[in-house]
Amino acid sequence: MTDARQKILIVDDNLEMARAIAEGLAERGYDAVAIGSGREAQQRLAAGRFDAVVTDLRMPEVDGFQLLATSRELDPERPVIVMTAYSAIDSAVQSIRQGAYHYLTKPFKQDELAIFLGRALADVKVRHEAAALRNELRARFSTASIIGHSAAMGALRDRILRVADAAAPVLVLGETGAGKGLVARALHADSRRAAGAFVSVNCAALPEPLLESELFGHVKGAFTGAAADRPGLFAEAHRGTLFLDEIAEMTPGLQAKLLHVLESARVRPVGASKDREVDVRIVAATHRNLAQRVREGTFREDLMYRLDVVSLTVPPLRDRPEDIRELVEHFLADARARNPRSPLRQISQPAFDRLQRYRWPGNVRELAHVVEKMVLFAEGEVARAEDVPEVVRDAEAPPSAAFQGDILPMRELERRYAAWAVGQTGGHRGKAAEKLEIDPKTLRKWLDDDSG
Repeated sequence: MTDARQKILIVDDNLEMARAIAEGLAERGYDAVAIGSGREAQQRLAAGRFDAVVTDLRMPEVDGFQLLATSRELDPERPVIVMTAYSAIDSAVQSIRQGAYHYLTKPFKQDELAIFLGRALADVKVRHEAAALRNELRARFSTASIIGHSAAMGALRDRILRVADAAAPVLVLGETGAGKGLVARALHADSRRAAGAFVSVNCAALPEPLLESELFGHVKGAFTGAAADRPGLFAEAHRGTLFLDEIAEMTPGLQAKLLHVLESARVRPVGASKDREVDVRIVAATHRNLAQRVREGTFREDLMYRLDVVSLTVPPLRDRPEDIRELVEHFLADARARNPRSPLRQISQPAFDRLQRYRWPGNVRELAHVVEKMVLFAEGEVARAEDVPEVVRDAEAPPSAAFQGDILPMRELERRYAAWAVGQTGGHRGKAAEKLEIDPKTLRKWLDDDSG
C-alpha cells in the first residue's frame, strides 16, 4: 500500500476520464484528486501541496505544457506525467524536453501509470534523502564545526570562508595532529563544490607505483594485477575536492605528473594513450617545511609555488590553551557515546588544570586519545587529577625537576624520564624508545606498564 500522504493531481478536460484514473490510483493507496480544467489545476497547485501531477496535453485555455511550466515553477522537483493520443507523440516528446518525467499514450492501463508514478515518486524521495545527507555532511564538516573560540581559531575560520570558493589550490600547514584534515573538509563543505565528492589520500602511505595508479587510474593490462580499468581518485573527485595529505612525501616523479595536472586540468591513466579532463579543486597538507625541502632537492620548486597560492596554518594546541575545555567536552561526549558503559560524566577542575598545563606535542589528536583513555579506565563519574594519564602528569615538568628535592631511586628516575620522553613524542612509545636508544620492552619496563 502506498503512503496515503502522496497526493496526486489528475487533470483532463474529459472529467470522467480524470475521475476514472483517480479512482484507480485511490485503489492503490494514493490520495488522487480529479480536475477537468487546466486553469483550475493551476489554481489548485498554487493553493495546496501535491506530490505529483498527471495531465493531458491537449486541453482548452490552459494546456498540459502550460500546466507543466506552472508545476515546475512552483516545485521543480515535483514529477509530471503527461497523457496524450498516439497521434501526438511528438508533442509528448517535447514535454519530456521541457521537464516532464514520462508520457503515456492513450489508452493505457492503470497498472502502467501506477508503475511510472511509483518510480517518479521514488526518484524524488531518493533526491530529497541525498540532499538531506549532503546538508548533514556539510553541517558536520563545515567551518562552524571546527571547535575552539580562541582568537587563532577565529582567524582560521574566517580565512577558510574567504578562500573556500577560490579556484586556486590551498596548502594547509601545521603540526601532526593539529587538524589539517578537518580544515580541508571545511574548505570543501563551505564551497560551491560541496555537492561533489571529497576524496582524500595520504601520499606517505603508498609506494610510488601504487599511488600513481590511485591518483590517475589505470587501464586494464597496464601492469600485473590490473584486471580492469580503474578511473582513479582525480576522476572520482571530478567537480569536487581532492585532499593530498602529506604532500611533501610525494616522490619527484609523481610531483612532475601532479604539476602537469594542475597546469592542464587533464590526467592520463597509467597505460592509457589519451588524457581525460578533470575539474578538481586541490587541497594539499604537510607538517614539513616545503621551502626547506626545495633547498634539499626533494621537492619541486615550481610545484610548491603552484600549491602555495593560498596557505592556511593550523595553530598548535599549545598556542591556544583556552580551547582545551571545549575540546575536552566534545571528545568526552564522543568517547562516552562509543563506550556507554563508562561511568565517567565530567572532568574535575584539577584534572582540567593538568590538561591545560601539558604542552600537547601530539596536538588535538593526542588530546582526543587522552580523553578516550580516561573514559575507558574511569572508576567514577568525575575524573580527578590523578585520573589523568601518567604521560600527561609526569610531563608537566621538565626532567631537571627530577633532580630537585630528595634523592630519588634510579628506578623512579627512569620511570619519570621515560614518561616525559613519551609525552614529548605525542604519546608515541615507539618514537620515544627510538629517541632514548632503547628497545620498546625496556621502555615498558621503565614505565611499569605490564599491559604491553
